[in-house]
Amino acid sequence: MIKNIKRVHLLGLGGAGMSALAKLLKADGLDVTGCDIKTPYYDTGDIPCMIGHSPEHIDSFRPEALILSSAVRRDNPEVVYAQEHGIEIFSRAQALSWLFNRSYGIGIAGAHGKTTTTSMTGLIFLKAGLNPTIYVGANVPDIGSNATAGGPHFIAELDESDGTFELFHPDIAIITNADWDHVDHYATRDDVIAAFTRYADGRKDGGTLIMCAEDDGTSRVFKMCSKTHGKIVRYGWGKGFDWGAYDLQPNPGGGISFTVSHDGFRLGRVSLTVSGEHNVLNSLAAISAAEICGVGFKDSAEILHGFHGSERRMQVKGERDGVLVMDDYAHHPSEIRATLRAVRSIYPGRRLVVIYQPHRFSRTAMFAGDIAEALRLADKIFLLPVYSAGEKALEHSSSDEIISHSKGSIQAVSFDDAPDSLKETLTAGDIFLTMGAGDVYLLGENFLNMN
Repeated sequence: MIKNIKRVHLLGLGGAGMSALAKLLKADGLDVTGCDIKTPYYDTGDIPCMIGHSPEHIDSFRPEALILSSAVRRDNPEVVYAQEHGIEIFSRAQALSWLFNRSYGIGIAGAHGKTTTTSMTGLIFLKAGLNPTIYVGANVPDIGSNATAGGPHFIAELDESDGTFELFHPDIAIITNADWDHVDHYATRDDVIAAFTRYADGRKDGGTLIMCAEDDGTSRVFKMCSKTHGKIVRYGWGKGFDWGAYDLQPNPGGGISFTVSHDGFRLGRVSLTVSGEHNVLNSLAAISAAEICGVGFKDSAEILHGFHGSERRMQVKGERDGVLVMDDYAHHPSEIRATLRAVRSIYPGRRLVVIYQPHRFSRTAMFAGDIAEALRLADKIFLLPVYSAGEKALEHSSSDEIISHSKGSIQAVSFDDAPDSLKETLTAGDIFLTMGAGDVYLLGENFLNMN
């Protein structure tokens, strides 16, 4: 029904996903307004954004529909007022899928790696002159935004956290992994596999499924999804898959180089500026999607060499007094391990000081032991209280639960006390890494700017 609507109002406009969606809706010709509880972190361009939530916004902008961030509750005063006045209400995923499904869609899903894979894919298509539409859940400096409006190729990061990625029907469906996360929505690992299988089988007739062969979850999806529904392409280590990487070598000063094979044949070397074996796998997914759409390996390899990463993905924020400050979005045990190993490979021999902010009580309760084990890859670990993301506390869900598994290697600290603790701890030569999906990045910025 959204196709007949011309004026929309977005609640939660300042977030990564909503600000990107707003730009694409505006480019599609809609009259777009929005609001957020605080000044938007992400650029919203010339789209009007009111601070706070109030029914007065509905009276002022007179939208035909509201589009809600997943963080907006149904008892929000604007939502209640809109319902009382017969105004249509859609989720972010519903509105995005309306744009995506009418295009040649390239959907990137996975518990980890989807932001970087989407960014890599989008950059290849952009630099190769295919004029893509791009939707990604982070700012991408090489692209200049978290969204671009272009031609028929629609490259989108799809969110599995609440199951809404099943609304999307790609021509090319990419699954980077099917790890168990978002335990507030998926009660068991089997529920995750079933959802990714439905996503895989929901691609358009004749569509291609690209999936990582190195993940146990995607291997289960591979066995369960329809074998007759389009082509399935797998990527992984060595020469035994459709696309493979081998002979990996870290680059001096950061980045990683590797040889790529396609159907068992050597194509050549790729040298990434970003580090980490996980990014090698991400790049294989991007190269595979580009090849399907006519971009050759040589061009993809050259373009990927100029990819400098997405915001909050092993992002170097600056240096002060010989301390290099980095930030990363990792909040799941698998992501924490991958990030810490990658940072170690870039800066061998330097002390790694991490301040980690657990994200969601449900995730903390389920993975506390795994989180503690993953964090031990750092030399010094500070642990903040849980960033709730709107959840209520559960039994065994506090940061203390992680500490109980840490064998004394983790030091608890409050957000207010963290700056002093860090100032006393950090010395020249250290790598200081803020890590988590909440607002922990502010502590790195605070350290860089303190008097």
